[in-house]
Amino acid sequence: MNKQIKKIAVIGSGTMGAGIAALAADKECKVLLLDITRELIEKAKEKIINSKDPMLTNPENIKNIEIGTFDQDFHKITSYDWICEAVVEKLDIKRSIFGKIEKYRNKDSIVSSNTSGIPLKDITKNMSEELLKNVCITHFFNPVNVMKLCELIPGENTSLEMLNNLNLFLINIMNKGVVYGKDTVNFIGNRIGCYFMLKGLHEGKNARNNNLNIEKIDSLLSKSVGIPPTGLYGLVDLIGLDVMYSVSKNLEINLPEKDRGLACVSLPDEELELYNNKQLGRKTGGGFYRIKKNIDGDKLKEVFDLEEKVWKPFLKETLVTKPKSMLEDTEEGNYLWNVMGSTLLYAADLIPQIADDIVNVDNAMKWGFAWNKGPFEMLDDLELEKVIQKCISSNLSIPKMLQILKESKYKKFYSNNQEFLNLQGEYEKIKI
Repeated sequence: MNKQIKKIAVIGSGTMGAGIAALAADKECKVLLLDITRELIEKAKEKIINSKDPMLTNPENIKNIEIGTFDQDFHKITSYDWICEAVVEKLDIKRSIFGKIEKYRNKDSIVSSNTSGIPLKDITKNMSEELLKNVCITHFFNPVNVMKLCELIPGENTSLEMLNNLNLFLINIMNKGVVYGKDTVNFIGNRIGCYFMLKGLHEGKNARNNNLNIEKIDSLLSKSVGIPPTGLYGLVDLIGLDVMYSVSKNLEINLPEKDRGLACVSLPDEELELYNNKQLGRKTGGGFYRIKKNIDGDKLKEVFDLEEKVWKPFLKETLVTKPKSMLEDTEEGNYLWNVMGSTLLYAADLIPQIADDIVNVDNAMKWGFAWNKGPFEMLDDLELEKVIQKCISSNLSIPKMLQILKESKYKKFYSNNQEFLNLQGEYEKIKI
């Protein structure tokens, strides 16, 4: 029988920890939120209550959150059903916290790490069998109360009963869209999403030399192809070049040999110079874009010219394109193919490495990155034969899932009857 989850201990009160705690409190769960010092935990509570973008739908639900410090209150986790670690993204710190969790948890509690890319096997190395069967990754996306996605990543010894119990809680109580991923670097969403961003930056220099400036590139890689209007450079500004730098280093170390992503893991020279100059994005007042006030107090948007290294007035661009434009032999089409098309091919080569099926991949990109359609849904729109012909003309190998589709009796990854193409080249019913 599944054990009901009613009490959640969240270890770490940063942006993600506070967000998870607030969401659980909104769902009438009893929450214990812990951090290193009283000052940090009081600031987190204040942020939960008085954030510019409210974390609680009902401010009175703060009553469901008890706060405390590691030194004085860590032992209290013994009475909690689910212990969610959400400390800084550093392996040694996470392992240290897991050591304390292992000491104080009760044997029936679920334990998870909220990490965006550190493999579970590294966090839990040499830990007890009892812990290993009750541990997993729960990767929430920020902001927790807004983003639908939660990636659920089991370890080799994770109990299927425990995983199902947590899955039902995340869906039915936390109202999350859950995808099952594998214990690989950056899991599903960030593996594909970071490839898209880094590939886009690397292709940017050639594009800019061919009269596709930053504004045009962001117009291309936005609503016209079914992704958010921030575009590429706007998205990197939102995330921050410091985060992208850390992500790139993590990928450089952990991507498998011969992975397509290895060719673009480092930041290009121009972006690396911005990073070294602390011109990181919105968090520093400007990255590729910034907003300035003139002497009359009017706001002016500017864009940074990466070649001339000066700020220039922003020129609004509205390029008339569609997803199928990436199959056209134009400057715009070639850039779209080299970035968006390459990302779709990358995703099609990662089954079953990062997930067992295409549905989990498509949902991860829709729920975590706000794409209108997932990679395989987009490939269906482009049509199998045209994509394969484009691969041949671009001297690219055919990705695994495209090869499976090509050799099957079908023409699309999805049927009209709520079915998807599996690894055996057969249609399988989508589980709702």
